[in-house]
Amino acid sequence: MKIWCCLCIIDEEEDDNRREETMKEGFLANVDGFEVNFANEDDDGDREEREKEGEGEGEEEEAPYAVASAAAAQFSLTQSRRRQGEETSLFEEVVSAMRCGGNWDDATWRPLNRCLFLSEGETSASSSTAIEDCDNHDLNHKRAKVYSGFYESTSCPWTGRDYNVNQGSSNSSNNGIFDHNFILNDENLSSGNVEMDEKHEDDLMVEDFETRMDLTDDLLHMVFSFLDHCNLCHAAMVCRQWRAASAHEDFWRCLNFENRNISLEQFEDICQRYPNASDVNLSGTRNMHLLVMRAVSSLRNLEALTLGRGQLGDDFFHALVECSMIRSLDVNDAILGNGVQEIPISHDRLCDLKVTKCRGIRLSIRCPELKSLSLKRSNMAQVALNCPLLNLLDISSCHKLTDAAIRSAVTSCPQLESLDMSNCSCVSDDTLREIAHSCANLHVLDSSYCPNISLESVRLPMLTVLKLDNCEGITSASMAAIAHSYMLEELELDNCHMLTSVSLDLPRLQKIRLVHCRKFADLNVQCSMLSSVMVSNCTALHRISISSNSLQKLALQKQENLTMLALQCQCLQEVDLTDCVSLTNSVCNVFSYGGGCPMLKLLVLDNCESLTAVQLSSTSLVGLSLVGCRAITSLDLACPCLEKICLDGCDHLERALFYPAALRSLNLGICPKLDSLRIDAPYMVSLELKGCGVLSEASINCPLLTSLDASFCSQLKDDFLSATTVSCPLIESLILMSCPSIGSDGLFSLRWLPNLTTLDLSYTFLTNLQPVFESCLQLKVLKLQACKYLADSSLEPLYKEGALGELRDLDLSYGTLCQSAIEELLAYCTHLTHVSLNGCINMHDLNWGSTGVDFESLGIHNGSSMFSLENLNELIEQPNRLLQNLNCVGCPNIRKVLIPPAARCFHLSSLNLSLSANLKEVDLACYSLSFLNLSNCSSLEVLKLGCPKLTSLFLQSCNIEEETVETAISECSMLETLDVRFCPKICSMNMGRLRAICPSLKRIFSSLSPA
Repeated sequence: MKIWCCLCIIDEEEDDNRREETMKEGFLANVDGFEVNFANEDDDGDREEREKEGEGEGEEEEAPYAVASAAAAQFSLTQSRRRQGEETSLFEEVVSAMRCGGNWDDATWRPLNRCLFLSEGETSASSSTAIEDCDNHDLNHKRAKVYSGFYESTSCPWTGRDYNVNQGSSNSSNNGIFDHNFILNDENLSSGNVEMDEKHEDDLMVEDFETRMDLTDDLLHMVFSFLDHCNLCHAAMVCRQWRAASAHEDFWRCLNFENRNISLEQFEDICQRYPNASDVNLSGTRNMHLLVMRAVSSLRNLEALTLGRGQLGDDFFHALVECSMIRSLDVNDAILGNGVQEIPISHDRLCDLKVTKCRGIRLSIRCPELKSLSLKRSNMAQVALNCPLLNLLDISSCHKLTDAAIRSAVTSCPQLESLDMSNCSCVSDDTLREIAHSCANLHVLDSSYCPNISLESVRLPMLTVLKLDNCEGITSASMAAIAHSYMLEELELDNCHMLTSVSLDLPRLQKIRLVHCRKFADLNVQCSMLSSVMVSNCTALHRISISSNSLQKLALQKQENLTMLALQCQCLQEVDLTDCVSLTNSVCNVFSYGGGCPMLKLLVLDNCESLTAVQLSSTSLVGLSLVGCRAITSLDLACPCLEKICLDGCDHLERALFYPAALRSLNLGICPKLDSLRIDAPYMVSLELKGCGVLSEASINCPLLTSLDASFCSQLKDDFLSATTVSCPLIESLILMSCPSIGSDGLFSLRWLPNLTTLDLSYTFLTNLQPVFESCLQLKVLKLQACKYLADSSLEPLYKEGALGELRDLDLSYGTLCQSAIEELLAYCTHLTHVSLNGCINMHDLNWGSTGVDFESLGIHNGSSMFSLENLNELIEQPNRLLQNLNCVGCPNIRKVLIPPAARCFHLSSLNLSLSANLKEVDLACYSLSFLNLSNCSSLEVLKLGCPKLTSLFLQSCNIEEETVETAISECSMLETLDVRFCPKICSMNMGRLRAICPSLKRIFSSLSPA
């Protein structure tokens, strides 16, 4: 008698064919490419065969020693370590030695123990005895042995499997089921290996190749309990102890053969090996009927059985009685019987039965212990139930069941608590009345998609969950019947198109759902335990009244006709009324003090276009959103806890009052019509009024305010600035750009701002900056763009009197200062780091070569701006400029820029001279310069660069000679980016020459067409 060792069961034909070709010797060939032949313990007739093979077994025992000889030399060096107890290091040496023994990818893993190599003809009983004898020593010491025996053979029959030591597992089919018995047939060992065995037999010992690890059986059992069957089989190939531990019946109680290609002989073998299996899945297997009959007859401890995608004959249901321990039966997508006779299912201990998507004529179920039954989507016309303890019944989508059949089946289950008969279009109110009379304990009822029910005369007092989705017969009169279900907790009425109003007073109702009810207009719910209300896309809804002590969040989005809202919800915290375009100003009373929502924290009124005046008084409100409320003209908020407000799109807001509020930041620059503002926010740090061009009255009381942007507030005057500096003494950044009404009196009040560091007075009509010099002693950034009324002497205190000693950033762009004033400013204000002179029409040259430094004494000639390392140290001893960024964009009259080493610009890193159309000569010697922009300088002819750290050079649209560019970049050893696009005199075909001159170049931007 042969027993199949089911190592891998595979469905794929390609794997079957491949493995049959590689295993021609009959090795693991009959189980989808794998076969191991060994005798059962009852086969006494094979003893003679074993005696004949006795001689061959001796050779098999000696083979491992010889084949591992290639690794012996390296491995012997580790013996002294093992004697000292360094087991971890020794194991690493074992792996290293094994890898050096031959081609690792082609090596065949083979344990050295004789117990793992059973030849054909040995009985399983004898093999078990051999394993026990050989493992006795290891199991007593509770250690696992790891051997290093590997064979380098190209003719090994085990070519269908690769073993990866790094991963510690063998790679085979991913969808296979592996048995714990892994037996190798090594009859085909080459003669060369035998000779090697004889040569090294006397030199090597088994104990020299083993490493012990302290892993107790209890620990292994606990670890293996987390593995699936595939990984258990991988673990079984590690050693004898792991093999024995992985075979424990606790790990093989659940046998899952779903969609497997398993034969009857294979399944019989597995049933004999694991007779205590309690859970079997045969869904999608071939010959399912035969397999399940074998399981029913062999597995006496079977408790759960899963079947599907096949045909089950009548004899299976009769034989089911023999499985006295079965508790659960799941049959899915199957053909029951021959399609003519009644299918009986009778069992005294069955508790859970699922017969889903099955086809049959009539089903008769007699199970006195059955508690859960599902016939979902089954195609049968009659069902007879004799299940007195049934609690849950699912007959949803059983379209062939008639109203009488449903009534007869359900009323025969007096203990029924949950009933799902959705999509049973034949159900009527008469059936529901019979069910209500017979099933007094019914708690859950799903009658969705039942068009013939109205519930008008049905009383279900114990009902807790009721689902009536898509029930066309449900109307407002049905609510009277539902009101008698005083235990109701959950109600769903989606797509009930005939429903016009809902009025319920149920003390236990927790959840109500109304979606896509086209005619629904009025909702009145008085339920103290109501915690969830879902109302959406009810286009006719215009009135909502909710009273609850448990509701915390209410979302009523896109209720376009909602005009009246009444809430008495003591715990309500969030309300979303987005796109409720018909809501009027009276809705504000609901959320104000005394309106019924004392705990409200977040209110969303986005796109409520009918709101014109919002007035809220709440001590709990934290967040308010009025995005898209374009009709609002007045906003009055007395919310001391308000931290966030969104007013995007409120472009008609004229009056805003925040008194008091906990806001930290506020942006009112999106309200161009705002003319009156009052803010009392003790925690506000940032306020933006940019663009409020008609704002004339503003009172700001924010003691922690640090940033105020009032640019383009053309109506604000000196009194506003004076009052704000007193009430907001911590302001650090003040933007007054395009505030023409601000004068000297307002600027003198800046003395009350000791922390002011940034001041923007661009585009103002200022003529005198003396108030700024006297009041802003800590100023670091001063912007005076387009201040065309400033005289040339306005900045003299900066470079003659040392005013604003902390100033670092000065912007004089588009001003009218003369050339001499600019030169003196740049010459004496050496503490400036950022200077912007964009668009200064009176600026002619930037010549820093005419200084008081004696160039000849430094070894530098006037005609050159280059410097050497020898005189660099002497230059650094001179007072240096701190200038880092200089912008002279669009200066039409500038012709020459000369910055020699004597100018002491050792910190200058960025210079922008673009759009200077008349610029002809640029001569720079700036050690730290990294960015130079000369784009659109169409008159540029001379370019000299002594900038060793320059990384980016832009010469776009410059009429400059190619030789000049080559000479300039030759001194720039760190240049990475060069832009010469639209330079007519530079040929795009000569970019290689530029790269040769400057090897550090990484990016060159040039025109596609040649010059």
